Amino acid sequence: MRHLLQLAFDFLTAGPATPAPRPARSRKTPPPGTPTANLKPNRPQALVESGDSAIENIATPQPPSLHHHPRANREAVLGGTPVAYQFRRARRRTIGFTITAEGLVVSAPQRVPLYEVDAALQEKSGWIVRKLAEMQGRQHAAVEARVDWRHGTVLPYLGQPLTVLLDPALPQGTARCVEAEGARALHLGLPENATPAQMCKAVQSWLQQQARQRFDDRLRHYAPQLGVQWRQLALSNATTRWGSASSSGNIRLNWRLVHCRPEVIDYVVVHELSHLRVMDHSPRFWATVGSVMPDYAALRGELKTATVPRWD
Repeated sequence: MRHLLQLAFDFLTAGPATPAPRPARSRKTPPPGTPTANLKPNRPQALVESGDSAIENIATPQPPSLHHHPRANREAVLGGTPVAYQFRRARRRTIGFTITAEGLVVSAPQRVPLYEVDAALQEKSGWIVRKLAEMQGRQHAAVEARVDWRHGTVLPYLGQPLTVLLDPALPQGTARCVEAEGARALHLGLPENATPAQMCKAVQSWLQQQARQRFDDRLRHYAPQLGVQWRQLALSNATTRWGSASSSGNIRLNWRLVHCRPEVIDYVVVHELSHLRVMDHSPRFWATVGSVMPDYAALRGELKTATVPRWD
């Protein structure tokens, strides 16, 4: 009897039953690492190779990748390499890829869907990654080539080391190159407490004098061989071009060439003189260069990889 009364009491005092939780609606899970804050419904998925992913926006701070543009707004994995790049719409007909010192810039026409951009990236992935690596290599070399202006600084001159020395015994503002036992030293008429800016100005002035003399000599040497006449030589201070030539016969050569081997300097001289006969880079132009310099291809390759000191 007591047992029946206890059961009745338990039944009367029990709270309402808690309903079973409703099963959660199934939802498609985005690929790992894909930010969901900016995803829009019914967006076509990017056409990428298996194992690769591409996202439209970098909504949250991402860990730095091997190639990260400072204004990146898209990211892709190209050949296993993460690349965060700047994407922009432009008035153009095709998708364009530009490699700059900051990274990859992709430009696409207004109406090209994003999945076509992703597909084009994958198609060009090998070229893009290679060019980005080359650019990073050049930037690293440029940093390493920054000159530390001080007594004993070493610079390349005609492909050989040149040691810069402060020599207060020389007249103020003069420079004298001394060669002993195969080693070259440039003595500057500056006090021992000369500033880096003073040293830089003095060395640059001397190198430009040497450049003009050498360029003039090599132009006079090769012009008759090519059957051309040049009118005027000017020194260039460009950061991206070694030389140029105009149809009027004016030649501009970058004075920084004096850092390179004499054979490389000769190639640039011949290159610009050849433009006085052929103003493009057609096969006829290269045949003209090769007529007086058969090994120009190797010298051209050496020039492309040459690292010269930074003067900023």
